[in-house]
Amino acid sequence: MRELSLSPASNRRPVARFLPSIALALLCLFASQANADSGEAIAVGVRIEDEQVFVDVDFHVAATPQEVWAVMTDYDHATEFISKLEKSVILSRTEDSLLVSQRGTMGYGPFSLAIETVTEVRLTPHGEMRGRMVSGSLKKNESMTRLIEDAQGTRIEYHLESIPGVWIPPIIGRAMVEFETRARFHQLRDEILRRKAQPGASR
Repeated sequence: MRELSLSPASNRRPVARFLPSIALALLCLFASQANADSGEAIAVGVRIEDEQVFVDVDFHVAATPQEVWAVMTDYDHATEFISKLEKSVILSRTEDSLLVSQRGTMGYGPFSLAIETVTEVRLTPHGEMRGRMVSGSLKKNESMTRLIEDAQGTRIEYHLESIPGVWIPPIIGRAMVEFETRARFHQLRDEILRRKAQPGASR
């Protein structure tokens, strides 16, 4: 298995001494981000079992499912509001599915990981979407997103099961995935609210 550049075999042990400090720094970063958030907190749970990474996200946005759906399925413009996403293109579409090609990174500096995927997204409009990677740099990447309408807007529930194509240190890996996931969903929610506030936006 390929490994991140931060930990070639000869350097893995010295680097490991610093992983708790790096993980703590990342935890402080996303804690600061959460404290600065003006909306409801975005709950992110990450667990790593052997090679597999499981991510669960739960948060609320003051927008209709239709408004949320319009942003979440706007893959052709996703690079405009999701940082670290370098490419996002819809390759093909049918009535109930999309084939999406994306390329981006997660992490910082020597702890960066490049990710490239082609994903089939199955759509149940305004309610659910399921993604399954058909090719890319990961061994597995499957997700499910549910939109649940309530009196105040929409609750978004997201679940991901992924197997990276590289070795990820368990301590810093969990902190990095949690930080990056929370940041990405903050950006998504910001874009939903930005579009909702535009003059002439549908209600």
